[in-house]
Amino acid sequence: MNHHQLESDIEHLELVLARISDADPIPLSYWRKRVDDVTAAARIPAQKTRAMRLNDALSVLESRASG
Repeated sequence: MNHHQLESDIEHLELVLARISDADPIPLSYWRKRVDDVTAAARIPAQKTRAMRLNDALSVLESRASG
C-alpha cells in the first residue's frame, strides 16, 4: 500500500470508527480487518501511532458489542 493510500485509509477509518453505532449495518469484523491491514502497512511513527489509536477504539467497540 502506498503512502497516500495508507493516509487516506487511516483518515477514513478515523472518521468511521468515531461514528459507528450498534445499529451499523457493517459488522465490526469488517472494520477489524481494515484496521489490521493499515496497522500492518504503517511504516512511519505517526502512522503507527494513528493505527494504534484505531486499534484501541475498535477494541472498545468490540468489547461493548460482546458485553
